[in-house]
Amino acid sequence: MSNHNGAFGTQKATDDFMPELDEQNDKFFLKDDYGLRILSPHDRSLINVTANLITDVDIEHLSFHIDCAKQNGLTEEEIVETIIELAFYAGWLRAMSAYKVVKKVFAEDK
Repeated sequence: MSNHNGAFGTQKATDDFMPELDEQNDKFFLKDDYGLRILSPHDRSLINVTANLITDVDIEHLSFHIDCAKQNGLTEEEIVETIIELAFYAGWLRAMSAYKVVKKVFAEDK
């Protein structure tokens, strides 16, 4: 089940309590190009997945970034290899938790 509508619709993080926050989130993060032109959506998604793994962001939020990364052309193998590489920096338990999220997101297509 996708956490957003269309290619990059809102995640509805505020449950209609603060719709303006969702709107601003869409404008800044979820536009096709964020106003930036050098990095491809594929590369931006790889950076987002990586940043999510090495910061203290809730591991469940990772599913949103992995779903976007999948839509931007990252393969399951690329994401898994990224997780393996980051295990040394983010920690093995975080990497194992992230792999479960990846497995779930890609299983939705099967």
